[in-house]
Amino acid sequence: SCLLFSPLPRLLPLLDRGGFSDTSSPLPPLFFFINCLGTPIVYSPVKADLAGNIKKIRAVYESNPTKFKTLKNILEAEKEMYGAAWPKTGATLALMWLKRGLKFIQVLLQSISDGERDDENPNLIRVNALKAYEIALKKYHGWMLQKLFAGSVYALPYKSDLLKALEKGKNVNEEETMEKIHQFLAKATPVLDAVYEMYAKTNAELNYKA
Repeated sequence: SCLLFSPLPRLLPLLDRGGFSDTSSPLPPLFFFINCLGTPIVYSPVKADLAGNIKKIRAVYESNPTKFKTLKNILEAEKEMYGAAWPKTGATLALMWLKRGLKFIQVLLQSISDGERDDENPNLIRVNALKAYEIALKKYHGWMLQKLFAGSVYALPYKSDLLKALEKGKNVNEEETMEKIHQFLAKATPVLDAVYEMYAKTNAELNYKA
């Protein structure tokens, strides 16, 4: 099945639960999901941004795998290293934006899984995408980016096409795919929640607009 539905969806190496060394790359599920959304002109910058942020985080880790075993280690070390410039720098800033992209995906899938829809257009996912954007990204975007996203929802695939794309075009029963989404969310949501909690506790969250 789709890489998005791996048995253990390790979106990020997290705190003291495990490091980069025993964690599969988040690149395939992230990028595959964005490709499933279609509209390459709209989402290609998002894809490039995710790739850049992942590259920055991994580069810091690879500079000293022993010292930077976990994401928490990285944040603590960069806070000491950068002083007043922290957290708007380094891997700390990269992870801040990466987690927001992951949050968008998580909320979108959760909304679909919960059956939220436009009753007049039940096969559209605009309602789900707008909810995800409102929660995960909107307050961090300026007027131009908000308008760009508002227009992009009209080019999103139908729900049926998205589910088929997530299964790489295979003819799979919708109920089976929805169960895979449910299983994915059950494992991924606590991981992402922990990253957000870490940022809150370390005062690493920033609210400036891109």
